[in-house]
Amino acid sequence: MTRGLKLALGLALAALFGWLTLRTVDGAALAQAAGGVDPAALMLAPAMLALGYACRVQRWRRMLRAQAPGLGFARAGVAFVGSIAVNNLAPFRLGDVLRCFGFSRWLGVAPGPVIASVLTERLLDMIALLLALALALWAFSLGGQALGLARGGALVLAGLGLLALVLLLRPRLLAPLFAALIALAGRLGAGPRAASLLTPLMETLTTLAGRREMPVLIGWTLPVWAFEGATYWAVARALPALPVPESAWLAMPAGTLATLLPSTPGHVGTFDYFAQLATVAAGNPLAQATAFVLIVHAVLWLTTTLTGGICLLIWGLGRR
Repeated sequence: MTRGLKLALGLALAALFGWLTLRTVDGAALAQAAGGVDPAALMLAPAMLALGYACRVQRWRRMLRAQAPGLGFARAGVAFVGSIAVNNLAPFRLGDVLRCFGFSRWLGVAPGPVIASVLTERLLDMIALLLALALALWAFSLGGQALGLARGGALVLAGLGLLALVLLLRPRLLAPLFAALIALAGRLGAGPRAASLLTPLMETLTTLAGRREMPVLIGWTLPVWAFEGATYWAVARALPALPVPESAWLAMPAGTLATLLPSTPGHVGTFDYFAQLATVAAGNPLAQATAFVLIVHAVLWLTTTLTGGICLLIWGLGRR
């Protein structure tokens, strides 16, 4: 798929899900709910988000420790958060490309290990989100037939998450799968590209497991997503009109997993629709749930973009 086609698909899906998010929302009720937000309580949300990102940076530093033992927290943080800001503003995950290649000299690490660390980070986050969604689906009473479907889905998600966790702890079990994927990619004419991604990833996972580093990384992943959920919860608590603020813990994994779908930078539409569905399913009225989701999205985007912009400025000055 060409970049132009990917961009067109992302814009189309963003427009579709944006329309689905707002099509039946009462505008007056939405404005009233959003207007009742408590600014002082809302300030807790970016603080929780900052703590979560601090854990993300520390986790990433540990992944790169074999290649750069002296890599400091601030230096890693500039690269990490700066790349998030670029992802928020530019298409095609260009922030990830910048982190892997543009920041390579800044980090003192070759692009290959950085790519592998980013892929490992994604795997850890996917497992955490699957397990968080499973736990939330099990915890919330959705009523009627939906309850049975939610409980069944929770068991499936938990099973997938635990299986993936075992594979991370025993990465040699992934070797046949990676070899098959590289062979399949070779038949499609993309063998070298697949090998350039999967081979360093396999080496990194094996190294981390051999150094018994993976349990530590899993340990850092827990506060990453606990603080992310606390960010949503802080926004929910700052909205007196939202009757079930605990729905934040369901909206967080649902909305975040939806960002895997093609969309615009910042995941406009896709994030909002699925986070809204989760918030309503947990017992909140549509307008109030929509106000909550839009404010959460604004907090996530503004906090990381503004902080990342400062990081990019520091990086730019440091390269002179």
